[in-house]
Amino acid sequence: MNTVRSLLRRDAGYAALRRSVRAAIVAPGLFALTRAITDSPVVPLFAAFGSIGLLLFVEFGGPMRDRLTEQSALIVTGAVLISLGTLVSREVWLSTVATAVVAFLVLFSGVVSSALAGASTSLLVSFILSTTLPGSVDAIPDRLAGWGLAGAASLLAIRFLWPSPVREPLRTATASACGALAAQLRAEADCVLRGFVTADRTALGSVVDEAKGAVTSLRDTFFATPYRPTGLSTSTRVLIRLVDEVLLLATILDRAPVGERTGPTDVIVCGVKTAASDLLEASAELLGASDDSDPGGLAPLQERLVQARSTMENAVTAFRPMTATTGHDAERSPAEGRGERTATRFVSSLEPSFRAQEMSFAVSAIARNVDLVLAARRRTLWQKITGRRPEGAASTLASAQERAGAHAERHSVWLHNSVRGAISLALAVLVAELSGVQHSFWVAFGTLAVLRSSAVLTGQNSLRAIAGTTVGIVVGGGLIYLVGSNTTFLWILLPIAVLFMGFAPATISFAAGQAGFTVSILILFNLLQPTGWTVGIVRIEDVAIGCAVSVVVGLLFWPRGAASVLGHALAEGFSESSRYLRGAIDYGVTRCDGLVRTAPVPDAERYRAAGAARRLDDAFRGFLAERGTKHLSLTDVTTLVTAVAVLRLTADAVLDLWERETPSAADRTAARAEIDRAGDVLVTWFETTAKALTGVGEVPEARLKDTAADERLIGAVERDLGDEENRRSSTAIRVVWTADHIEAARRLQQGVLGPARAVARLQREHNARLRLFRPS
Repeated sequence: MNTVRSLLRRDAGYAALRRSVRAAIVAPGLFALTRAITDSPVVPLFAAFGSIGLLLFVEFGGPMRDRLTEQSALIVTGAVLISLGTLVSREVWLSTVATAVVAFLVLFSGVVSSALAGASTSLLVSFILSTTLPGSVDAIPDRLAGWGLAGAASLLAIRFLWPSPVREPLRTATASACGALAAQLRAEADCVLRGFVTADRTALGSVVDEAKGAVTSLRDTFFATPYRPTGLSTSTRVLIRLVDEVLLLATILDRAPVGERTGPTDVIVCGVKTAASDLLEASAELLGASDDSDPGGLAPLQERLVQARSTMENAVTAFRPMTATTGHDAERSPAEGRGERTATRFVSSLEPSFRAQEMSFAVSAIARNVDLVLAARRRTLWQKITGRRPEGAASTLASAQERAGAHAERHSVWLHNSVRGAISLALAVLVAELSGVQHSFWVAFGTLAVLRSSAVLTGQNSLRAIAGTTVGIVVGGGLIYLVGSNTTFLWILLPIAVLFMGFAPATISFAAGQAGFTVSILILFNLLQPTGWTVGIVRIEDVAIGCAVSVVVGLLFWPRGAASVLGHALAEGFSESSRYLRGAIDYGVTRCDGLVRTAPVPDAERYRAAGAARRLDDAFRGFLAERGTKHLSLTDVTTLVTAVAVLRLTADAVLDLWERETPSAADRTAARAEIDRAGDVLVTWFETTAKALTGVGEVPEARLKDTAADERLIGAVERDLGDEENRRSSTAIRVVWTADHIEAARRLQQGVLGPARAVARLQREHNARLRLFRPS
């Protein structure tokens, strides 16, 4: 009893047990039914394999209507692949080429949707089974009949047989994090307004800890699956963007904790925080609600935050510590140098308002995307089918093209996996056909079962697969030998074997799952055509051939493993995100200076940065899923991945800052030069670091804050800040805030330094090992 409880604890939410119970009921029942109503051995075979493929190898999430829709699409697509596989099955070269093409398309299509990625095994099973069992056009109806019966039974099982509860862990975790961050903002404002009394400081510490825990839970939920949890639906696509923005907000609040130093803008800044807290709390409630309520209540709160931010932007110049154009400074002592006085006091006075502006940008973006998520989910089925989308959301086709384009790049983990998987399966089909094995589809299944992210671990899974198959043959062969011709006993054992086959991989081991699979197939084949235990010996030979193919292709196409690929993905992420930030800075500073032509909006840079972020996400998930010893600290890797996201979203914030500003006609050449200089230094550091992450060069020391640059910048905009009518000071404030964004990105360097050097060291060692195997 304790053993059973221990196994169930490993099965979160009983997901594996649920799938296994369904398959254990449906597959044997459908197998028995089709054997009774037809003399064809093909219909029962495809009905049994179809039931296993549609119930064990895939499980869609979300509301029941979405699950049934996605399952129906899977059934139809599988039927198409079965027909295609049958048509090419009689010619070896044709089936080999078709397998390569179909496998690549199925595997690579997962980049646009986690639902497609999760269904790839089921789709490949349907094609491989049909192409490795030679048949004419006349065989297609029987094969489709078996698959269609399995599909219909799977729909009924999903709907009525222990239906999965509607769980949307990512949406729930996002709502919880939003609520916790809203509480933190409110507690910060209360603490400042009440003068930092002891009770408020204690309460703030507790709220901050809760917020950090909620954000950590969100990050863990986001990376808990081997696939990026995206989809073709608008609501799912926007939800992923929402996660990035929540993590950015948490980073902003974490790097700017509330201090006890008071300033003249405290009340106004607290007003912005309170408005942001109300908006964020309302967004969390709507996102966490189960009925997808009308988000119209967010509009007044969004407008209130916009007004609070505008009031703050207009008011901060009233507290400037100098009036430069009038030539007087009432509070200035003779001993104080003018440059030091200007730089130190003014930058200090603007710091709280900049943090409030940065925070309010993140909260506004979160609220807009919550609106989009809920608007997309409230659409009718017909509106979804016809492609009607909420205003501001990209089309499904455009989004799919963008994602696929982001991975059509030689460093893409997904592209590597797709090419390697396609060649492995095609080679397995070719070897099986040329070697004349008795059951060629086991060769392809053996290849499919053990494909992993590196050649070393593919080899480890090959050994597990062969070991599990051997155990299954010993157990299944012994059972068949004992029962002899007593098929009644085999019928009793079949559901138990299927149950174990589905439950074992998640709770015991990969090898145990292979053993259960072998026992199930031995029983199925002996019920179809009694041949005894010798069919198992044939299968172990076939699986061994398939495993060998997988290992060879893994050595040829990806001998590096997940850690090395992660280093290259991090390098791309830092390089592209810093260039995007450079483009956003160029756009902003040219809008503030009337003497130069405004730079274009950096759309191309934004696209490349987003693509690099997607490739990094896949590489990080591969690193998390990689078995074996990891030579990189998970904390270090997470720090680097977060830094890439913060750089990219900082560029978004700079664009938002200047897109709301009317282009200026004033001469701000000096200010533009200072911002350009700071941006160039920042981008150079991150690009040098990016090269080091590929094993080329060293990670440079973190740049120290240039206090002289503050003085020069304030001197450059001093005239505008002294404008008594505040006609030019709004633009000048944005110039200073742009410098603050650059400074915030510079502060990332200190946290990035150690982890980046660890990755760079491993990459250099890896490159050195590779050179040993290359000719001079």
